[in-house]
Amino acid sequence: MTANCILERVAETKSTNDDLLARWRAGELLDPVARITHHQTAGKGRAGRTWLSKPEDSMSFSLAFPFHRSPAELSGLSLLVGLAVISGIAHACQLDEASLYSLGLRLKWPNDLLLNNAKVGGILIEGGQAKIGDPTWMVIGIGLNLHNAQLFENELGDQAKQKVGSLDQLISSASSLPDTEFIWLKLIESLERVLSDFDQHGFASYQSQWERWDAYRDQTVRVSSAHQDPIDGIADGIDSSGALLIKQQHQTLTIHAGDVSLRAQS
Repeated sequence: MTANCILERVAETKSTNDDLLARWRAGELLDPVARITHHQTAGKGRAGRTWLSKPEDSMSFSLAFPFHRSPAELSGLSLLVGLAVISGIAHACQLDEASLYSLGLRLKWPNDLLLNNAKVGGILIEGGQAKIGDPTWMVIGIGLNLHNAQLFENELGDQAKQKVGSLDQLISSASSLPDTEFIWLKLIESLERVLSDFDQHGFASYQSQWERWDAYRDQTVRVSSAHQDPIDGIADGIDSSGALLIKQQHQTLTIHAGDVSLRAQS
């Protein structure tokens, strides 16, 4: 971990992302800050959704990180964060990444962590650049289900878009998941290492690595968004900027934003 990352632990807050965004807007951020809370009361997902967190059974934290790149040069960032989370989990659980893959861990474009098609984590990235020439501060929020996946699924009820998983399902019954603090520190180490490299070199060198973890490669998917008709096709990986490629009968479409869901087979 770099020496200039500030670590903050709070018992309760509405949203760790909102906490750090408020400081960015006030011009108060100088060094990277990682903020974790025991209980997040108003967590956020993408597109204004609510992120459910439960003390003891989940982890909610955010990392405010400054980039020398402009916001337009940060394409692929959420995909890169997914790779960093996998690396951090591997180190925390003392499992190599090949073992995590064989156990069913995958990444769903652009911002979800899945375990055998059940959602175990999500990523929300917010922020920007106050003025041209300033650092671009991005606040990276990460939520992970640690234990008791069924409790999350029961509480979500009809709101659940898919099955819910938890990281303890990666661990054999002969051992247990490391404590939350240890997992958090390993995730921060991984994030700082990968984000610093991304700031220098961009996303392109990570393209093939992300495609290895792609949950939906070569499957029929539907891409939906609030402002256009759904797009159906075959998931064909990503391009060097991290955009999703959807193969249709006579063309390949490039998708830069949206929600991906598996389309029911006819």
